[in-house]
Amino acid sequence: MSERLQPGDVAPAFTLPDADGNEVSLAGHAGRKVIVYFYPAALTPGCTKQACDFTDNLDLLAGAGYDVIGISPDTPEKLARFREKESLKVTLVADPDKKVAESYAAYGEKKNYGKTYMGIIRSTIVVDEDGKVAHAFYNVRATGHVAKIIKDLGI
Repeated sequence: MSERLQPGDVAPAFTLPDADGNEVSLAGHAGRKVIVYFYPAALTPGCTKQACDFTDNLDLLAGAGYDVIGISPDTPEKLARFREKESLKVTLVADPDKKVAESYAAYGEKKNYGKTYMGIIRSTIVVDEDGKVAHAFYNVRATGHVAKIIKDLGI
């Protein structure tokens, strides 16, 4: 597992397919601030709440100069169903082999009900215009997290 990212680190580059199969890359957002968030699975209650919160606040975030990219290990087809079912406006990309999640330290050991297993660690990384990590939030809660980010970023 990778070391957790810290402010000032260069954000790992990635190019992944979105819900429509189009490539989305961090480099494609150069010169913009980007909120990259990792979530375990589309069409689950917590991940739906989080994605809906980002969608509901997308205009506010975009107005402050932030793009939002959600990354999960789901297939592009499942992401398309998720987007349609929940009317999501955030960019959702597929990381089925979890390589990008690993590079962001958003994949690793988790504990739930006394069991230890490997999985996606709900995380949000804010990348500045120069491709450097501005903020790194790990083990975040699905509910209330977007409001906390907005507050922390002073938006």
